[in-house]
Amino acid sequence: MTDTGWLATGVIGTIIVALCCFTPVLVILFGLVGLSAAVGYLDFVLLPALAFFVGLTMFALWRRRSQA
Repeated sequence: MTDTGWLATGVIGTIIVALCCFTPVLVILFGLVGLSAAVGYLDFVLLPALAFFVGLTMFALWRRRSQA
């Protein structure tokens, strides 16, 4: 994967996970589908995913800077 691909994946993943963390998007969707009992466990998945995608973005920026 190219540096641009790493960066795009990191940024897009960070935006999606941040929207799900900081807005009630998943809470509403889980309520509509009938999975509202799982809402309490979303933080156990979303916060590590957010950390992963932020780390991936930082890694891609570091690789891009070191190659320049």
